[in-house]
Amino acid sequence: MRITQFNNPRMAQAFVDYMATRGVTLRIERESHFVIMLDDESKLEMVENELAQFVRDPNHPRYQAASWHSGSTESGLRYERTHIWSSIRERAGPLTMTMMIACIAVFILMQIVGDDVALDWLAWPADSSQYFQVWRWFSHILLQFSWLAIVFNLMWWWYLGGAVEKRLGSGKLFVILVVSALLSGWMQAKFSGVLFGGLSSVTVALMGYCWLRGERDPESGIYLQRSLMGFVIVWLALSQFVTHIANAAHITALLLGLAMAFVDTRKITRR
Repeated sequence: MRITQFNNPRMAQAFVDYMATRGVTLRIERESHFVIMLDDESKLEMVENELAQFVRDPNHPRYQAASWHSGSTESGLRYERTHIWSSIRERAGPLTMTMMIACIAVFILMQIVGDDVALDWLAWPADSSQYFQVWRWFSHILLQFSWLAIVFNLMWWWYLGGAVEKRLGSGKLFVILVVSALLSGWMQAKFSGVLFGGLSSVTVALMGYCWLRGERDPESGIYLQRSLMGFVIVWLALSQFVTHIANAAHITALLLGLAMAFVDTRKITRR
């Protein structure tokens, strides 16, 4: 029986090794992906339950330990060398890549024309005369004001946004992007004015979405480790009392991400 498939050969082997410690023999067949096959149908329910846990946290030490105890150097898997760009594209869908390129292009433009000019072009609408400049309601997320900001934001956007797009489709990622950009921007403008920007509000929304989606629907393959979610909460708390950087946008975005994940998993958790 075909159980699941992985893009990463190491991940596929880790699950096979772990199931071997549970007395279940699985095998890997190489197609366009690494397909996990089960010969003993009586073990199906057990395998599916363990797979749900594995997808939720594939980097858990128990899986690494299983590879040491049960793994074999004769797995038959061949690990191909890949370039960094190929690795980035493997995880990122078209929307993920488009946003990354757009943010980098705008960041380069900001180094040329200056932050003030970029804000004048792309910032949140300052008054009613700019309300019909529709791009302003969303373009503020393209403004990154430092190297640290762009690296941090694009890393999380690629890691979480890419996973959502690959697993759930570009449409779902687009909804999260648009809703979080619009509502978090509106809230931030209410509290601090229109001179703000950054992709961080969207990435925080993705953090909330991925964490709760993984908790309520582990079979979706979307998850964020609890330890990382704890880091997000601590970071938001510190920013509230120390840095005061876009607090309204970040808190709003986190709540939006959690709310969207809850709505998307209502029927799943009731089954």
